[in-house]
Amino acid sequence: MTSRAKNASKKTRFERKDTNKKYKTDTLSERSIYVYLPSIGMAQKWKEFANKSGLSISKFVVEHVENCLNQEKDKEAFGSRVDLIRQVRELTKETAQLRRRNEMLDRAMAKLEDELKRYRAQPFLQDEFYGIREYEEGLIKLLKEKGSVRKDELLDLMGINPMSNGDVVKGINRQLENLERYGVIEDTGRVWQWKE
Repeated sequence: MTSRAKNASKKTRFERKDTNKKYKTDTLSERSIYVYLPSIGMAQKWKEFANKSGLSISKFVVEHVENCLNQEKDKEAFGSRVDLIRQVRELTKETAQLRRRNEMLDRAMAKLEDELKRYRAQPFLQDEFYGIREYEEGLIKLLKEKGSVRKDELLDLMGINPMSNGDVVKGINRQLENLERYGVIEDTGRVWQWKE
């Protein structure tokens, strides 16, 4: 048998069928890469991860290698793992600083609100007061919106601690008495009722 005859008999099935279509199995050797891992344990670990992902080991490795290569190609969009870890640490540190600052500002605001409540309560604590008394806006708004407020809930709803703000509580009580005298609210025993 001549070499031409041998070559003719070695034609692939595609050439025999006069088609250019290739199947995956026909290109298997061209697409294969053999990877030898440093240990059997690592190979088992990769197979377990692939199994958990619902992928074959081949697809698992291809997916992860492609992902890594895409990151290398577009470092600005992905960044390296070290850069990402550094950014996460910086952002965590910044978040902690902002949280501390926020807490400090919340405390300062609470103190200012307490001071404002004390300031507004002062005219109601003086028996001989001349001038215009400004009622606590939060009190009027609360009574108007709710229609009726239980006496034991009133201070909580206004954010007033009766233990640390005794003067404010007295001022609020005087305001309630005045509002009742003017016929704006009614004391029904346990409840302050807003009158329409």
